[in-house]
Amino acid sequence: MPQPSSEFGEELRKRRLDAGLSLTALASAVHYSKAQLSKVERGIKAPSRDLARLCDAALHAGGALISLVALTVGDVPKEPAPHGVDEEEWVMQLSPDGSGGFQPVGRRQVVGAGAASLMTWRTGGQIPVSPTGGVGAGMLDASRSLFTHYRRLGQSAEPGILLPGLIAQTHTLRELSAHVDARTRRELLALGSRYAEYVGWLVQETGNEQAALWWTQRAVDLAAAGGDRALAGYALVRRALVTLYQDDAEQTVSLARRAQSDTLPTRIRGLAAQREAQGHALAGDSDACMRALDRARTLLARQEIDHDTPVIGSMHLPDSVGMVTGWCLFDLGEAGRAAEELDRQLALVSPDAVRTQVRYGVRRALAYASHGEIDHACDLVAPLLDGVTAVRSATVTIDLRRLSRVLARHSTHTAVRRLGPRLAVLSRLPFS
Repeated sequence: MPQPSSEFGEELRKRRLDAGLSLTALASAVHYSKAQLSKVERGIKAPSRDLARLCDAALHAGGALISLVALTVGDVPKEPAPHGVDEEEWVMQLSPDGSGGFQPVGRRQVVGAGAASLMTWRTGGQIPVSPTGGVGAGMLDASRSLFTHYRRLGQSAEPGILLPGLIAQTHTLRELSAHVDARTRRELLALGSRYAEYVGWLVQETGNEQAALWWTQRAVDLAAAGGDRALAGYALVRRALVTLYQDDAEQTVSLARRAQSDTLPTRIRGLAAQREAQGHALAGDSDACMRALDRARTLLARQEIDHDTPVIGSMHLPDSVGMVTGWCLFDLGEAGRAAEELDRQLALVSPDAVRTQVRYGVRRALAYASHGEIDHACDLVAPLLDGVTAVRSATVTIDLRRLSRVLARHSTHTAVRRLGPRLAVLSRLPFS
């Protein structure tokens, strides 16, 4: 349980009085009850980070109140040690009930297992190479098309349905790269790295952060083996996403800044600037956040599109900087402005992009609820709940739980009573 903080309460009271606000006026501004704020000021009740953000914005504290809220987070993800692309065997288990598992094991372990394997198969030795790349070129074209379809499916299906096929395809590209000419090998490994990176994202959606980082490192390994070391920069952006969801602003900013080296491609630097902005928003530093967003917009406007290479990052956000701006405004305590910006951005997203609609739609509902528009928040989130069930996203559920807590303070609203039971179930939804 979070511990009450007399330091936070004293600072909140001091800043409230300096601003000439009564307890009633501040309660009205942040949409919390006067009684609850009074308990926080007296050190009887611990402040949530959401309350700290709202008070920080209302009192123009510039992050000072946010910094006083103690963090209880897991270990900051360490940078994985690099390994070669051939350092392990991949073992995948699929069960008749639809469950499955994946585990990398050392080659020595595989040899020791021996007859325990039910079935193995090999390619039969060297794959013939034609002057045009033969089977490798054919697999490359097919796998590119398949990857686009997988990413579209990922918008409406839970990760557990897609992961076996994606992992198998990554393995196929990796193994095939050893039997083709040099140019096709580079292209196979580059595509394999994109598959592995996407697997990492879906694994994070299941709530397994360490496995997500493992897959991100495999993506870096595959890209480097094909001569592309730039993906290591994007791995920092992915690690920063993990620290973002752990509410660790300092690590998020640090990792994102490391991914903005001039030696990296423009798109990676732009995505890193967006992540840096989100870290500054967590810390309550509005000026630094807006500067990072401006930098992101400039960089992403200059990116060069390679139609033969899958897009790094989301392919379903028409204006990613605009959407992240809405995300950041909420973390800065500007719930009303966040809701308006997310309204504009979600109108641009395809209805078929269910995962994206759900991810940012739940945050929009959270923004409206935090701004005191409870009935509208309920109206917005209700149509999203079937999508929440379909995509089973750990990252979405974090905001869904926050929304449940906000709505619980308004339990007398008819819309809240109607929505509450299902929202409570979905907030505890097990991931695939």
